[in-house]
Amino acid sequence: MATTIFLVRHAEHELLGRVLCGRMLGVSLGEAGRQQALRLGGRLQREGLAALYTSPLARTRETAAVIGQQCGFAADIATEFEEIDFGRWTGASFDRLNPDPAWQSWNAERASGRPPGGESMAEAQARAVAGVRRIEALHPEASVAIVSHADVIKSVLAWCLGLSMDFHARFEIGPASVSAMAMWGTGAKVLWMNEAVTS
Repeated sequence: MATTIFLVRHAEHELLGRVLCGRMLGVSLGEAGRQQALRLGGRLQREGLAALYTSPLARTRETAAVIGQQCGFAADIATEFEEIDFGRWTGASFDRLNPDPAWQSWNAERASGRPPGGESMAEAQARAVAGVRRIEALHPEASVAIVSHADVIKSVLAWCLGLSMDFHARFEIGPASVSAMAMWGTGAKVLWMNEAVTS
C-alpha cells in the first residue's frame, strides 16, 4: 500500500501573472482565489485526508485554511514547501524581468541556474523531496494534501518522473490545481498532474 500525496497549488491572488512574488509578505488571495479555495476544499474533502500541510506564506496558508475548514482540521506549516527564494528578483514585474538575459538564462537552465542572491532549483527540489519523504513516513498508507507553489510542486513531480528541471516549462501547474503522486518506501509514481477544480 502507498501514501497518496495531493500537491495543491495555492489559489489566485491579484499579482498573479504580473509580479514575481516569491517570498514577498502580504500576498493574499483575492475574491476569485477564495472561491477557488472553496472548490478545492470540496474536491479534497472527498479524498478522506489524514493530514494537511502548507507552505508558510500567506497565499498558501489562506488556501489551506479554507480546505481545512471543509475537511475538519487545521493545516500544519511545513517549511520544506515554501516558495523558491528568488533573491533580488523578488517583487519584480515580469515586464521588467522578461528582457533580462539573466532571467532568460535561469528559465532555460533551471537545473544549474540560480537567481541573483537566491536559491537554486536544485536546492528547492532537495528540500521539497525531503518534505514529501518525511510526510510519507509520518502517514503510511494515508492520503495527505500539501499546499505549495508552482515551481516547488514542479520540482517534486520532476523528481518523481526522473526529469531534469531544465524541462520545467514542458508541463503546467496552474493556480488552484491538484496533482497527485503515490509513495511507498523507496518507490513513487505520478498519478495525475494539474487537475483544475471547477466545481
